[in-house]
Amino acid sequence: MRPGGADPRDSVALFQRFPALDGRVPWFVLGDYPSPVRLLPLHGAAVPVYQKREDLSSPLYGGNKVRTIEGHIGRAVALGREQIWATGAWGSNHALATAVHAPRAGLRVGAALVEQPPSLPAHANLRALAATGATVTDAIGWLGRPLAALQLLRDPKQVVMTPGGAVPIGSLGHVSAALELMTQVEAGLLPAPAHVVVTVGSTATTAGLLVGFALAAGLGIGSARAPRLHAVRVAPWPVTSHAAITWLARRTLAQLERLLGRTLPVERRALAAALEVDGAQNGRGYGYPTESGDHAKRAFAAAGSTPLDTVYTARSGAGLLALLPRAEGPVVHWMTKSSAPLAEPSEAQLAALPPKLRAWLRRAPMDSDSSRRERGP
Repeated sequence: MRPGGADPRDSVALFQRFPALDGRVPWFVLGDYPSPVRLLPLHGAAVPVYQKREDLSSPLYGGNKVRTIEGHIGRAVALGREQIWATGAWGSNHALATAVHAPRAGLRVGAALVEQPPSLPAHANLRALAATGATVTDAIGWLGRPLAALQLLRDPKQVVMTPGGAVPIGSLGHVSAALELMTQVEAGLLPAPAHVVVTVGSTATTAGLLVGFALAAGLGIGSARAPRLHAVRVAPWPVTSHAAITWLARRTLAQLERLLGRTLPVERRALAAALEVDGAQNGRGYGYPTESGDHAKRAFAAAGSTPLDTVYTARSGAGLLALLPRAEGPVVHWMTKSSAPLAEPSEAQLAALPPKLRAWLRRAPMDSDSSRRERGP
């Protein structure tokens, strides 16, 4: 309960629009909703550009993963579990969000992680993860991650989330986010967007938004037409393929309909048509800086944006800049990276990390000046 006795679910658009869900789906509200929207005066943009400030979804640690883990944590609590494990890369936003927020629900946290290229935001995330006191293990490569998960699942007191929380219970949080944005349109805070641009990694956010915008259009919330969703890859095919995203979107819609016990006004075939996957901004792959991302950082900073990060939002920013010349109307940039200050670990907390992760933290980040000097021009 919030101060004054208010139910925190009252702030969640999914429960506002579908009160019958209360009691049917376990949920633990972690964010401060709605997250704001703001006009972003990008130089040379012929159409209005707005930012959905998901980075402000929590003053503790925001970003898109806060919504992803609310259903996962709610289910873990409902099942009587004592520890929840996140899986991802060494600088995972998902793991850090879980480590910051899950203890609020009385859960201990573990993170089974795999290596990624060193970058300033990834280093900062891992240091902040160490500062939470979460148990951190090295999953020894992407093939080792499922083996680590299977070992953890032997303990009935533990629950292990899929990478990025990318299952329907995780995507439902972003169905809510899309309904929230279109409710903000309805309230006159921004015009109905023609396009929404977001990074896609584990797919939970993108799949949920795809369903949420289609559902809002079907219900006539904000607009009768869903925006086109532009998913900018930060992770490789086939994880971020068009088929993988739409498959999760259809599963999310099916789960929502099962929970409500009725059919919703969403045309399944329209989901695929409303999605465009942009793989042109991914450069060498996950975590590596790109020239287009560096350009987006500068352009967004000049417009007064919260700084973009190398791994995620610089890519969506680059995708948005590439989209602008052909945009048919207002564009929304989905700001997925938390802007909350990150904690610094003690020496003892750093020493508790596996040796490979400590060594990785000593490497120069590729988006730092020292790393650029090492690589050359």
